[in-house]
Formats: sequence, structure tokens, C-alpha cells
Amino acid sequence: MSNELLDPFVRVWADITSGRHAPLAFRFILQPGVAAFFAFRAGLADARARRPFFLRALINDPAHRQVRIREAWKHIGKVFVVAMVMDAVYQYIQVRWFYPFEALVVAVILAVLPYVVFRGLTNRALRARWGS
Repeated sequence: MSNELLDPFVRVWADITSGRHAPLAFRFILQPGVAAFFAFRAGLADARARRPFFLRALINDPAHRQVRIREAWKHIGKVFVVAMVMDAVYQYIQVRWFYPFEALVVAVILAVLPYVVFRGLTNRALRARWGS
């Protein structure tokens, strides 16, 4: 029973660590890079507008949470969808099957996580540089 619960996570880990010679390995550089690009632009806008750090605002500001999530999805949605599609293609090439949960986890790791991290770091770095 416990092996059945861990199987999706083991597959995700194996796919992520399969190395640079795996089919579509460039997605591990391309997708976080595109997410970082959008995050930089959003972090720059956050710093200019003196908005709080993105993740902190999501957690601590329920009044504006929906607005921030919609804004982030507008920036990262296409990258997320491309990450899901590329993982589906990768799965089909490798195992001739599609595991939706695995594709979702990989898309979050390759698109959403870098976006959240880089947006906050950009905001923090630019605010420190501009002295506020």
C-alpha cells in the first residue's frame, strides 16, 4: 500500500534526475529560465510600486491574495501549460503512458517554483539597491 502512494513521487524524482541525456532535457533549463524572466519583470514592477514581497503577500494579505494569484497566473500560465505538455510528451516517449500527477508536479517545480523565488529575490534586491 505505501509503495503505491510513493510511486508517483519516485517517478517524478527519477524523471527530474534522469540527466541531461534524457529526451527533452532542455526543458529543465528553458522553463525555469522563462519563468525567471517573467518573475524578474514582475519583481521589478513590485519594487517600483513598493509592494510587499510576493510570497509574503500571498500568505499574509488575504484581501489581495486573489489579485496577486491572478496576476501571477497571467505571467506564468503559458509556461506552466507548456511544462505540462512537454512532460506529457516526455512521458509518452519514455514510458508510453501519461501520468497527470507527475506532469503537474514537474510543471510546478519547473515553472511555478522558479517564478515565486525569482520574483521575491528581484523585489528584495532592487529595493535594497534603491534604498527602501
